[in-house]
Amino acid sequence: MNDFLAEIRKIPPVTRLLCISSLSVTGSSMLKIVNAYKIIYAYPLVFEQLQIWRLYTSFFLGSGGINYVFELVMLYRSMDQLESGPYANRSADLAWQLFAAGVGILVASIPVKSFVFFRPLLLCIAYVDSALAPPGAQTSLLGLVRLPIRFLPYVMLGMDLLMGGPGAVAHSLPGAVVGHLWWWGVWGPEIGGAGGILHNWGAAPRWLAEWMGQTPPPGPARANSGGGVQVIPPRRPAAAAPAGSRTTGYNWGSGQRLGEE
Repeated sequence: MNDFLAEIRKIPPVTRLLCISSLSVTGSSMLKIVNAYKIIYAYPLVFEQLQIWRLYTSFFLGSGGINYVFELVMLYRSMDQLESGPYANRSADLAWQLFAAGVGILVASIPVKSFVFFRPLLLCIAYVDSALAPPGAQTSLLGLVRLPIRFLPYVMLGMDLLMGGPGAVAHSLPGAVVGHLWWWGVWGPEIGGAGGILHNWGAAPRWLAEWMGQTPPPGPARANSGGGVQVIPPRRPAAAAPAGSRTTGYNWGSGQRLGEE
């Protein structure tokens, strides 16, 4: 048990928090401990009945079933690459910027009336991760086709369109929009530049930086030192692969409806 806890502690803190939050929220729903209706977002329940926890839990409710395994893997991989690469020793800045991104996703999703924000959160994180990847980094589609990792967010949206229709894209698109604004505003499009117009605002408040033990960084890194190769799982679980194969499956789904468990 101590060895297991030691391995968990090796995971960067923000990545660990997001993965544990997702496991807790989705797991409690899958095990019928908590009804999904109690943790999804609904404006009247949040702002009129002050069920504030929904603002948090609605970002971590996955699709459920075997598909959730692949969602969790994508969350872990993308976050770990960010926190171990461009945000190395800057976990407080990453946490602060993720909080702002979450607010942005919430606001951008108002026109489509989303109840769950886990998929746009995944897309937002994947967008920033791919934008900060080293030049020439490649990704593998279904373990078969390799393409530049910068195309990853667009491939994800394309899979949503093919498998879930325009409605699925509408619910995911706020994540791509916010992810682009995050990258452009904080990092800036020019490699080696001084950062975007929101660069200074992207720094965590002193209390958060001190609480997380972050020292002032010398400046933003420009490349993702995490792995440059990533596997995009398919929308639905793939058939059992031959022994030794590393191909994975993924169901992008169309989200959950209000009242469903």
